[in-house]
Amino acid sequence: MSVEPGWYLDPADPETRRYWDGEGWLGAPIPADATPPDGPPPPEPPPVPVAPAGSPSAGTAPGWPPHPGPPAHPGHGPQAVPPPVWGPQGGPTGWGPHGGPPGYGPQGTPPGGYGPQGTPPGWGPQGVPPGWAPGWPGRPPEPRPHGLRLAGYGRRLVARLIDFTVVLALNVLVNGWFVWRLVDELMPYWRETLRRAAEGNTSTEGMPPIGEQAALLEIVIPVIAAALWLAYEVPAMAGNGQTIGKRVMRIRAVPIIADQPLGFGRALARWTIPGMSTLLWPCLGLGLLIQLIDAASPLVDHPLRQAWHDKRAQTVVVEVPATTGPPATDDHPQPSGDTP
Repeated sequence: MSVEPGWYLDPADPETRRYWDGEGWLGAPIPADATPPDGPPPPEPPPVPVAPAGSPSAGTAPGWPPHPGPPAHPGHGPQAVPPPVWGPQGGPTGWGPHGGPPGYGPQGTPPGGYGPQGTPPGWGPQGVPPGWAPGWPGRPPEPRPHGLRLAGYGRRLVARLIDFTVVLALNVLVNGWFVWRLVDELMPYWRETLRRAAEGNTSTEGMPPIGEQAALLEIVIPVIAAALWLAYEVPAMAGNGQTIGKRVMRIRAVPIIADQPLGFGRALARWTIPGMSTLLWPCLGLGLLIQLIDAASPLVDHPLRQAWHDKRAQTVVVEVPATTGPPATDDHPQPSGDTP
């Protein structure tokens, strides 16, 4: 998912903000506690070449006559005589079509191989200095939502396995009797099927019928499993973005827009893709396939490593920093959407 354009904390310098245009950083940074302007920053003016001191044209634009002597009229200072003819764009005669000095590029960029964005030779297309992000040529460094590192896939996988173990234990306690009843209903049919297969008999005549309650149990068991998962995960995630597995692995889920609790609505939206897929387990394992793809989706998502359920709820999973004392108070609370 691409992050919407806006002013965010600069990952390379958290004490400043820069404007993110959806593909790269734009414009000069501003202090982190300053109020950013609405919209993108104004374009930076092109640098004006400075003539050597003592030259006849020092301090004058092309087409302006030198004026080394006193002013011709009272109140006019030296070098203040305007040219006799101005260009069609309001610039002095001889300047470029965009008001740039002679020899400058179409966007007012200085000569000498500067790029189309006014960047020095060798810089990236978005104004990225060479070598700024090692291993990621022309790309910004890894984002840090709200100043926190993104959680690695290994931590997320171990946390999910811990949570799966807890939910499985709950199912053994609550759903175990229903599972035993389903097996008891199906066992005569499958025992006879295996016996005939071993004998090479492909006939289906005289097969014992499947129990009448089997179809109902195949619906009840996934519903109970999904309900147990919802009761375990959604309230915990709504409060602080952590389940037991995430606590153990020191990671948590936070909204992209601000470092705040998820709330019940966002936690429920985050649960729906993996949780509701449990109801599709009896459909030839379709639900399990969806859950596996969802679990692996952070491996191919850049730059925020979002799973499908993260994209649905607009969340990211970050590492929880180790704290040795009481949390420091922030005199300058950050507005929503601090980092991409």
